[in-house]
Amino acid sequence: MPNVKDCPGFETFGADVQQAREAVKMSRRELAEKVGIDPRYLANIELCGTIPSVPVVMQLIRICKLPAERYFNPELLREDSEQRQRTSHKLQLCPEKYLPIVEGVIDGAIKLKVADDEKEDV
Repeated sequence: MPNVKDCPGFETFGADVQQAREAVKMSRRELAEKVGIDPRYLANIELCGTIPSVPVVMQLIRICKLPAERYFNPELLREDSEQRQRTSHKLQLCPEKYLPIVEGVIDGAIKLKVADDEKEDV
């Protein structure tokens, strides 16, 4: 069975699965049942860097709403900072009804940036 060191792009896969699972308050057993794997195997994926078969990876990506490109085409994401990648992933997990709040916070941050830039120009 491959380990994370053998699969570039999958360095954070297990931690991402665990974070996504915990964000929706799903137990390891519940997720394992949905995927059709043993909870101990899921623990190895989350905690030990075990890389599962492609069908299991695809189910975990779908159920946990993880960005597949992060794992299968990591060069696209390497340009983004780690914080931007984490924020993007959290945005995918955010319930739709809270997105207007998130959007408002982002709009406020952009306005502050513009105001700071204008002060520097004076």
